[in-house]
Amino acid sequence: MNKWLLVFVAAAASLSAADPKTEVLASIETWKQAILKKDAKALEPLLHPDLLYSHSDGRTETKADILKAMPNTQSIKFAEPNVRVYGDTVLVKGNAEFVNNAATGGTTTLNLSLLQVWIKTAKGWQLVGRQSTRLNPAP
Repeated sequence: MNKWLLVFVAAAASLSAADPKTEVLASIETWKQAILKKDAKALEPLLHPDLLYSHSDGRTETKADILKAMPNTQSIKFAEPNVRVYGDTVLVKGNAEFVNNAATGGTTTLNLSLLQVWIKTAKGWQLVGRQSTRLNPAP
């Protein structure tokens, strides 16, 4: 009897497990809020130690680089992302608009095509790769 109870509990747990797509999209929203609030403490657990974060200008930064120099971003708008799940790896591809505060005053707007790679770790979903390409003109 206990054996069947354990099988039932295990089956119920696997059915109630959250969908990786939903979990990653929630992690992206948490990432977005941390960037907008310049909250390195909230951002840190979302970034994998091996992070490669490539910008549209060709620069590639590490986790330490991102946490050290938080961007001065005013708003981030994501278009409907294309999410593909491969076990504990999720690829998220889509367009985004970043409005940044310019050093000289005013703002600059970047329209980007983004590819993000998220992996499931003991700490939850973490961003391990990001590649962006500038879209000109804006879509």
